[in-house]
Amino acid sequence: MIDSTMKRIEAILEASDQMDEAQRRELKGLLEALKEETKILAESHQEEAESIAGFTSLTTQEAVRKSPDPRLVSLSSEGLLTSVEGFEASNPRLVSAVNALCNFFADLGI
Repeated sequence: MIDSTMKRIEAILEASDQMDEAQRRELKGLLEALKEETKILAESHQEEAESIAGFTSLTTQEAVRKSPDPRLVSLSSEGLLTSVEGFEASNPRLVSAVNALCNFFADLGI
């Protein structure tokens, strides 16, 4: 399930023309880091990992729309951040990856 969600995110990113190539590369790198950390989490917390992947998909989809709705990007980012609460001690790299991704979306100025 996580792999298919991440592939959907990659397809959304490839179809988008709302970012320049440098932003697209940066986002791909952030998503790859998150993908790896989510796979590790899934070994012990499958539902939580799927939730993180789902919120990542929603946030990416909202952020790269032709006319992104800042409120929807904010809500989906908030859900993404909330989905990693409680993992700060056990999975600090996962939390760091989510924070970096949310900061990326915030820096897009949406």
